[in-house]
Amino acid sequence: MAKSTNRLFQFVGTSKNVRSGQLWYPAADVYQTPDGWVVKVELAGVSPEDIEIDIQGNVLYIAGSRRDRSCAAGVSYQQMEITYSNFEKTLKFPHSIDNAKIEHQFENGLLIIQLHKGK
Repeated sequence: MAKSTNRLFQFVGTSKNVRSGQLWYPAADVYQTPDGWVVKVELAGVSPEDIEIDIQGNVLYIAGSRRDRSCAAGVSYQQMEITYSNFEKTLKFPHSIDNAKIEHQFENGLLIIQLHKGK
């Protein structure tokens, strides 16, 4: 069952080698539950107020930005591997999720979204 369900998802945007300032695509896991869906998105260093979540039909859209808030003005970097810029993740579900009740929370650098089936 899990294999057939996984094939129904279309993950738009894949993580690539990106430099700071370019759009990046965070990794995501999607689980089907008896009550709906659970989506986990890897967003270490992103503030909750910098995230937008939207549903249209069968598409879940997550966007925002990761900002470097720890460095003061006037510093120069020695090495920079973390991407600080806008991100987005688009996930297509096998059927409409428009009526889903959405709950979300941050836990250890993960955005966890619960989509409960609409009644």
